[in-house]
Amino acid sequence: MASLKEIKIRLASIRNTQKITSAMKMVSSAKLHHTQTIVEHMLAYESKLSVLLNGVLAAESDLNSPYTAQRKVKQVAIVAFSSSTGLCGAFNANIWKELSARLHRYEADGIAVRLYPVGKKVADELYKAGYQTDDSFLLIADKLKYEDASQLATALMTLYTSGEADRVELLYHHFKNMAEQILTEKIFLPVTLPERDPESFSANYILEPSSEHLLALLLPKVLHLHIYTTMLDNATAEHAARMLAMQTANDNANDL
Repeated sequence: MASLKEIKIRLASIRNTQKITSAMKMVSSAKLHHTQTIVEHMLAYESKLSVLLNGVLAAESDLNSPYTAQRKVKQVAIVAFSSSTGLCGAFNANIWKELSARLHRYEADGIAVRLYPVGKKVADELYKAGYQTDDSFLLIADKLKYEDASQLATALMTLYTSGEADRVELLYHHFKNMAEQILTEKIFLPVTLPERDPESFSANYILEPSSEHLLALLLPKVLHLHIYTTMLDNATAEHAARMLAMQTANDNANDL
């Protein structure tokens, strides 16, 4: 049986742990509210811009763009978003589990994969597994800037239009609420334009400039914005996951 002195030392250790977990929870809470406010505004803006693009261009026919070209998939680029630090529950483990399964599936199908990790945790797992990665954008999620997201989007768009990738995929966590972060997979490229539906439009649109010019102008803007909102969404989910993990750790310390 433990002596009284050993019990007191143990209690002091647990109290110190509680102070750390409480402090980390408060920091994550502050960061969560900050990013949540930004992502709500940006998602609303992206949604309105997409509605504008889809609504106007759906009234036109035979519109083509380098970013809408459909090709047989022989090469895939995957951008996997994780955190650069730990103590956020199963947040990073879920990303790696899905990414690993996807990589094995593509290997079995003979599809070449280019990997773009955003966040140190998923990059570390890829290194351990022996995969080669492009680390040009590894740390852009540490400081969320539109310029960095725009550079990543431009690199992916160039990769697609040059034929070095037949599809570009995004793998990240979507923030649903404080208790739930949804692992999300999206096809970034090629873009699927809305099908023409004449019955949904009561008037003929006269576009100035032309619909082709609007497509060339708006589509890259939407793609750049989509990468930025994805980064914000993933960061918000990370802070929520860490906040929940620290709350659980604090509760366990109370039980001890």
